Amino acid sequence: MSNVLVIDVGTQSMRGLIFDDKGALLHKEQVKYKPYISKENGYMEQTADMYWSVMCQITQKITSEHADLMKDVIAMSVDTFRDTAVLLDENNNVLRNLILWSDQRVADTSEPLPRKHAALFKLVGMTRTVNAIRSRVKTRWIMQHEPELWQKVRKVVHISAYFNYLLTGNLIDSYASTIGHFPFDFKNKRYLGEKDLTFPVYGLDLKYMIPVCAPGDVMGNITAQCALLTGLPVGLKVIASGSDKGCETVGVGCVESNVASVSFGTTSTVQFSTKKYFEPEKFLPAYPSVLKDYYNPEVQIFRGYWMISWFKQNFARHLEKRAEEMGKSVEEIMNEEIEAIPPGCDGLILQPFWQAGLTTPEARGSIIGFSDYHTRAHVYRAIIEGIDFALREGLERMEKRGKQKIDFIAVSGGGSQSDLICQIAANIFNKPVKRVQTYETSGLGAAIVAFTSCGVFDSELDAIKSMVHYTDVFMPEPTAVVTYDHIYRNIYLKLYAKLQSFYKYLEKE
Repeated sequence: MSNVLVIDVGTQSMRGLIFDDKGALLHKEQVKYKPYISKENGYMEQTADMYWSVMCQITQKITSEHADLMKDVIAMSVDTFRDTAVLLDENNNVLRNLILWSDQRVADTSEPLPRKHAALFKLVGMTRTVNAIRSRVKTRWIMQHEPELWQKVRKVVHISAYFNYLLTGNLIDSYASTIGHFPFDFKNKRYLGEKDLTFPVYGLDLKYMIPVCAPGDVMGNITAQCALLTGLPVGLKVIASGSDKGCETVGVGCVESNVASVSFGTTSTVQFSTKKYFEPEKFLPAYPSVLKDYYNPEVQIFRGYWMISWFKQNFARHLEKRAEEMGKSVEEIMNEEIEAIPPGCDGLILQPFWQAGLTTPEARGSIIGFSDYHTRAHVYRAIIEGIDFALREGLERMEKRGKQKIDFIAVSGGGSQSDLICQIAANIFNKPVKRVQTYETSGLGAAIVAFTSCGVFDSELDAIKSMVHYTDVFMPEPTAVVTYDHIYRNIYLKLYAKLQSFYKYLEKE
């Protein structure tokens, strides 16, 4: 028997997970933390030391209290959230707080791109999207607002690479983790060349980049110094895997062309696994999968199930005492409250663009249809339905662009723990929704890669067959399907176009 250890670094918590080669989660150690530090509205930062100290806390507890499981651990892997750059000096020390993926500050983009590039982007109608991407390159913001600090920067890495360095002493990362505002060629799994069309968009010289490797490669071994801090055994192999979303997609068994992976996480996403590279939206890339021969086209709903946390904090604090008395979570009580509310929330419809997308840079969130009989619970259910409507729209667009027919949905993320939320999804997508044996699907996906790397399985596909097990299936309910389909086609799909002019006006305010 063999086990692997996975460190799953999330926006709101970190988990240390031990899996066996049958896909059983043998132990979970979780630490929740404050998601971000905010100096101003829209600013979201966190210290790198916080994440590292939490990981050390987790591994020390696991190694000291579960030596029986650790003795069979043959390797470990780390998966993290995406698009969060760590700035390092010449000694690989962190220079400032991390600006998180959810941060909403924007950089100045008035400095023009090279004429040739600007003309080509204009020709294909991508000027607004390119400027939106440029504005979200956080290193550009730092160059503009903290120039003295920027002079000390020698490397710009993802948080995954920083963990790899602290564990092994090697500053390296998986190409399946290199997802963010970096000059990276996702199709060819390498950095962009200086002559590539999109290279100037990021404004980052290649001297700041680090080597990348393939998922499944051994990036190094636990050093003696790391062992003292973490309790991990010296020499334990550290295996490259990928980002949390990429690992989730593998962890729910999304490999065949007829299944889509839907994540009800802080950012909600819909992904495919495909050997054919195609853009999920025009001129936007598919990401390299943690399966070496595959890509993951993706549509994101930024601040997806983060909206649930926002709603709970602002409108459901009074439920905390009751939840504690009942031995339940606040989310469980809120889910019970919405069971009696019919599909469509009695006419309340939500558009879940709490944070704008790249092709919809002016977008904002909206709720329409309020009447005097609507309650707090109606708003909560409208959030859930609105996220699903947006994900369905993304899924249908990807089906068309990728020429794939999706027969069922495999779900992951915090929302997938709720039977009701899974049933609502089945009704809105009008497809069966399947749930696997563990909520920790990111960790399971990373474990699949690690076991395969160690030779326990001949391929990741063999590992998936052994380790991923569908335990729950939610079938569409015909009456609810008709209701949702009517709302989706006749209201939701038309909503953005109707509101776009107002969004653009608000953008100027």
